Amino acid sequence: MTDAGKDKVAIVTGGAQGLGAALTERLAREGYAVSVFDLKSDAVQATVADVAKKTGQSTLAVAGDVTKEADVERLFAETVQEFGRVDLVVANAAILIAEPIDTADAEKWRAVMNVNLFGQFLTLKHACRQMKEQRSGAIIQINSKSGKKGSAANSAYAASKFGGIGLVQSAALEMAPYGVRVNAVCPGNLLESPLWTDPDQGLFVQYFKAGKVPGAQSIEDVRQHYIKQVPLQRGCTYEDIGNVVLFLASDTASYMTGQAINVTGGQEMR
Repeated sequence: MTDAGKDKVAIVTGGAQGLGAALTERLAREGYAVSVFDLKSDAVQATVADVAKKTGQSTLAVAGDVTKEADVERLFAETVQEFGRVDLVVANAAILIAEPIDTADAEKWRAVMNVNLFGQFLTLKHACRQMKEQRSGAIIQINSKSGKKGSAANSAYAASKFGGIGLVQSAALEMAPYGVRVNAVCPGNLLESPLWTDPDQGLFVQYFKAGKVPGAQSIEDVRQHYIKQVPLQRGCTYEDIGNVVLFLASDTASYMTGQAINVTGGQEMR
């Protein structure tokens, strides 16, 4: 552990599993006290207990829905009550439902937008309120390479992520006078994560069923397709993302705001 987050407080939304849980543990190892927010109450309690045991850092579990303002407001209130302030918010909560646009279920499409864009708005709204009062802080939105380039059979996700970058840039302009920086991280494909590998709802399965990879005869064909798209010939990892999150949260990045940083192995360069 370094002292990068010593005496600092972070919030991670969507922090009960996958990337969110990995970022929670990474921040705790860097010295942050971490408040973890997730819809899955049992999972968020388990993640917080596990991180506290591994790192010895103070942690707080808050169960709630990122699309409900009362829940998000409670998240910030409980975090401030427990730790006194909020220095970093990692807005990670998101969902993905892959369907071709001409056959997409309208309510599923709306659900993706509700979590990925409206939920991000609520998170940023209350983060900005708290940090404006403090006149300090950093907000990091976990976006995607799909926020930079459209994605076949994935229109809801791409649209929500494009909107997320606009939200980050707008918040960065509003918060700059208060010493608060707002940036986004745009990961590439986390090919070894449960998001991709889950045998029932993982993206390999979703994309195979949706015909997103023409000619694919198996799940492995889909996997190889996505590896071959990356100039560095590997998927993105939790560590790759954590490295950039910590950089953007640090004073080393004090002149950076309103940016959407690619972590894609060269797959996206815009």
